[in-house]
Amino acid sequence: MKVTIIGAGNVGSTCADAIAYKRIASEVVLLDIRENFAEGKALDMTQTSSLLGFNTKIVGSTNDYSKTAGSDVVVITSGIPRKPGMTREELIGVNAGIVKTVTENVLAHSPEAVIVIVSNPMDTMTYLTLKESGLPKNRIIGMGGALDSARFRTYLSLALDKPANDIHGMVIGGHGDTTMIPLTRLSSYNGIPVSNLLDNDTLNKVAADTMVGGKTLTGMLGTSAWYAPGAAVAFLVDSILNDQKRIIPCSVFLEGEYGQEDICIGVPVVVGKNGWENIVDVDLNDAEKILFEKSAAAVRNMNDALNNI
Repeated sequence: MKVTIIGAGNVGSTCADAIAYKRIASEVVLLDIRENFAEGKALDMTQTSSLLGFNTKIVGSTNDYSKTAGSDVVVITSGIPRKPGMTREELIGVNAGIVKTVTENVLAHSPEAVIVIVSNPMDTMTYLTLKESGLPKNRIIGMGGALDSARFRTYLSLALDKPANDIHGMVIGGHGDTTMIPLTRLSSYNGIPVSNLLDNDTLNKVAADTMVGGKTLTGMLGTSAWYAPGAAVAFLVDSILNDQKRIIPCSVFLEGEYGQEDICIGVPVVVGKNGWENIVDVDLNDAEKILFEKSAAAVRNMNDALNNI
């Protein structure tokens, strides 16, 4: 099984490293426009194989899309990252052009690939990729909800002082500081609702911290985070390549589900070898429905900016 990652920056290279180390694919191709950059990253990672015990082939290339031919999954991380003070929305003009070009090139060599979008603003880039590519909707997946949910579980873990792997929780809605919706009501620790273990003020703080999780790290690091985003991509790719049927919140195209049409936004989906296979209908309460409608409206407003490019 072969995975191509477009963009060998922090997120792309961390994703490649996780896929190789966990033996998710037999071959990983890193592609970047910077001369010898992807090649250097690939060589550096390959030199860890005898130390870490994996045999995944890692190939780097400077903008040679022929090396990506026959990929089962293509991950698009290309684009400029956020800087402190920037919103994901401010990236739309530059990154839209990059994503359109990349999508065209990868499909010329891997027409059957499932495409995973990481580039920001992620929901809008997912929508753009679907419209530009003409691919079946199930083969275009925006990664954001997987990352947001991992951050949510981390903050719940810290508040509970319990292992994150024993905590279940998901984030739906847009992948943005004001548009994501951490579902505290439905979160649990080993089957126990977290609302039985944490008071409302603490739960509200967990939700608030989750929503600005990316912004917080951008302020600390001076650029977008990469360890958790890279791991979130690898987690999603693993479910695709190994047909694991995991339920993962992802940005996908809605046609009436959750009361929305003609939009890509985060909802729980079953992820397997064909991409996302079906949308899981979570019974939202009235307050959550209102939040989801507001989130969808904000994503649509961002999508409208595509008309001005």
